[in-house]
Amino acid sequence: MSGAAPASPCNPDPAVKLPSKSSVTFGLRANLAQFSLLVGVNALVGGMIGQERTVLPLIAKHVFGIGAFTAVLTFLLAFGLVKAATNFFAGRWADRAGRKKVLVAGWLIGIPIPFVLMWAPSWGWIVFANVLLGVNQGLAWSATVIMKIDLAGPARRGLAMGLNEAAGYGAVAVTAMATGFVAQHAGLRPEPFFFGLAYAGLGLGISTLFVRETLQYAQLEGGQSIHVSMREVFAQTSLREPALSAASQAGLVNNLNDGLAWGLFPIWFARAGLSVASIGVLVALYPAVWGVGQLVTGALSDRVGRKPLIVAGMLLQAGAIGLIASTHAFGSWAIASALLGLGTAMVYPTLLAAVGDVAHPHWRASSIGVYRLWRDAGFAAGALLAGIIADLFGMRSAIWSVAVLTAVSGVVVWVRMYETLATRITLPLE
Repeated sequence: MSGAAPASPCNPDPAVKLPSKSSVTFGLRANLAQFSLLVGVNALVGGMIGQERTVLPLIAKHVFGIGAFTAVLTFLLAFGLVKAATNFFAGRWADRAGRKKVLVAGWLIGIPIPFVLMWAPSWGWIVFANVLLGVNQGLAWSATVIMKIDLAGPARRGLAMGLNEAAGYGAVAVTAMATGFVAQHAGLRPEPFFFGLAYAGLGLGISTLFVRETLQYAQLEGGQSIHVSMREVFAQTSLREPALSAASQAGLVNNLNDGLAWGLFPIWFARAGLSVASIGVLVALYPAVWGVGQLVTGALSDRVGRKPLIVAGMLLQAGAIGLIASTHAFGSWAIASALLGLGTAMVYPTLLAAVGDVAHPHWRASSIGVYRLWRDAGFAAGALLAGIIADLFGMRSAIWSVAVLTAVSGVVVWVRMYETLATRITLPLE
């Protein structure tokens, strides 16, 4: 398997009709109504995470009296491991049974989550809620990603992923800020989790009644059917194919950063004496810039390429995390949070677009599932790494360790990944 980019070019037409008796048409404009609906659904998916971002680490400390960082981060460890595994199976299930079934199943799993968070009598129940959240996110978010790639076709893949991730993480930011203000005035439980009740009900209803299946788009784009084992897809995405494997490790480190921000940053800020509302602002600022930034970076990657944005984004994240570790003021933390969000925005949709560039349509959902397995394993890795280092050497050392690891990941992408933008359909594995 060569590290050079395959020669077959992207089709430049944003609404490509493939030769077929079917009326299926690719492109954002041609599928605007369904695409917009899926953007809204993914905002609801993101909101399910947002309900936890500000208050859950504080609940661990102030409601359940958990002091050790490793113990506090057990919820994140459970979430990351389950979401990573669910991504893997969701991709294969979507290739075989269709995307909509995966999406609806994700919402069914999501219904109990806010109830458990509101009334959990012990920390073990909170961890269980995050097991359910991992399944919900692994199924529902995977489905929206795959369906948007199906609809967009090859020419606007970066823009499609930018819109998808912007909606999801924009909702994370808005909900994180909103729950911070609610918690400031009404307490840590149960009121902040009323948002989750609304999101889960709307998500299930819209997905069941209005979302349409998109599997036929991938089948038409791929042409003649091919049969590829999951073992081969896993090997290509994880190790053998240079661009896919480089994307997988970068995704893992990126979400390791997010795990750090989710699990430790609220406690780091609280130690400086910030109020819950102020912590909510800082916690929300990072995904807010991340979400809005993807509206630009996804489309930009369709023009300038995937690799430059990924490398620069990882290095920018490393610098921002270092700034958070080295300062102790709200203003500098706000700047660092915004820079961290910008760096993540450069990376997040671009990595998904790169995987979509390289993987063949007939096993693209499976490859995305493998990539998302590695990416979301970063939550678990971040919980373990940051928790152990924080308990042994202090929070500052944990934050600096993640900053260094992020910089190394950016160098790996620079060395190993080729530019994937010109790839139309590669690696058929026939």
